[in-house]
Order: sequence, then C-alpha cells, then structure tokens
Amino acid sequence: MDSLGRLPTGAARCGAAAPTIAVVDDEAASREMVGDYLKLHGFTVVPCDGGRALRAHLARETPDLIVLDLNMPEEDGLSIVRDLKARTAIPIIMLTATASAIDRVVGLELGADDYLPKPCELRELVARVRSVLRRAQAAAPPPPPMAPPEDTSRRVRFGTKWLELDALRLRDDAGVEQALTRSEFDLLKAFADHPRRALSRERLLDLADARDPDAFDRAIDVRINRIRKKIEPDPANPRFIRTVRGLGYVFRPDGD
Repeated sequence: MDSLGRLPTGAARCGAAAPTIAVVDDEAASREMVGDYLKLHGFTVVPCDGGRALRAHLARETPDLIVLDLNMPEEDGLSIVRDLKARTAIPIIMLTATASAIDRVVGLELGADDYLPKPCELRELVARVRSVLRRAQAAAPPPPPMAPPEDTSRRVRFGTKWLELDALRLRDDAGVEQALTRSEFDLLKAFADHPRRALSRERLLDLADARDPDAFDRAIDVRINRIRKKIEPDPANPRFIRTVRGLGYVFRPDGD
C-alpha cells in the first residue's frame, strides 16, 4: 500500500519488473495524463514529445510497448510506425484524435497492434495495453535450449581407441593415452581420411608422407603391425585395418 492507500497493481504487486511504456505525444497535457494513469497502474512510463525523443530513448533501451499519437508536427505517427515496424518488434498502440479511418487502417496494416481514439477511456487504454503485452509475450519465441558443451576435438574411432586428430594422440575410452610415433599417427590419419577405400602401400606412403631414403613397400607392413597391436582387440585377426590381398590395406570403421 502506498502513501495514498492504493494497493500496487500488475507487475509491481508480484515483485516483477514493471513493463516500460513509451508515451509519444507532442501535447504535454495529454502526454502527462496518459503517463500518470499508466504509472498509477504499475507501469514504468517514458514520456516522449515526438519521434526524435523516442528514437533517442530507443538508442539507450527498448520499451515493452509504445503508445503513439499519430498527428504530430515534427514527424507524423504513421512514418514512425513504418520505421519502427521495419526494424523492431515493439508493440504499438495508436492513440489520436484526428486520424481518419484511412489513417487508422494504414497504421494497422503497417504493423500497429491496436488503436484508440482521443479522448479515450483511460481504463480501456490500460486494458488494451495489457492485452497487447500478453499477445506480444505469447508470440515471442521461447529461448533456445542450452546446448551441451561442444567437443571441439575431431575424433575417429579405431577399434578399441580414439584417434584425436587435433591433439595428435590415440587414447582409449577412459582417456588413457597410447603412445604413437609420428609415422604411426600419419598412417592412422591417412586411413581416417579415406575410410572403406583400399589403399596400396605406395599410396599410403604418399598420404602419410612416410618416404625416407630407405623406404620400401614392406616398411608400411611393419608400421601397420605395430598399429594393429594398439587398436585391434585381436591383432592376429584384425577387424579394423584389413589386408587387401595383392593391393594393400583398407580401414573399416565398423569392423565388419
């Protein structure tokens, strides 16, 4: 209860932040009367004497709703409606004494949310404000669900292990790292980049940049055997890096 014995209303009663209403009218008496009545019913009011003052306020913060006079000397209300609705979703209630029926229709077609003639019954204005705010809130899209933290490490499954391409390491499901030489990592990456494709020993040497002064075809076989001991459940019967007789090797991610 305030000093005049009135009970707080609307958002003020439940402790939530009061909706902010921008009242735009070049007539000070009308602006103050509407603003005072909205304040009395629990709203926060920002008085603006025209389009310039409204835009200055919008540059600082966004009101929940705008009560807008259409007939103002500085800038007509229809121009303001057109501009704001092209750039924002702020609800607008047109409030004017002189607008013709055509102006009202144009204002609504430009996106204004409601219309009241002046002078209006202020209790009806409060009811229209609350109705438009409810509609705007219902139309607002719900916030997107919070996404789980993204795993930025590119990983490829190799049998019992994961090859982490960015971290240049091989680890098991528990996170325990398995030592790799650089040539072994390069071979695994070559397989990861070409799954289910039979690769000759010559092609693997090129893809893994594994050539050296004494490189020969069977050097790949030695490295593959070492890799199989690290990734295969049964290295003697490999499922993931398979031998293609007469050609080379193929990486089967699913092991079939």
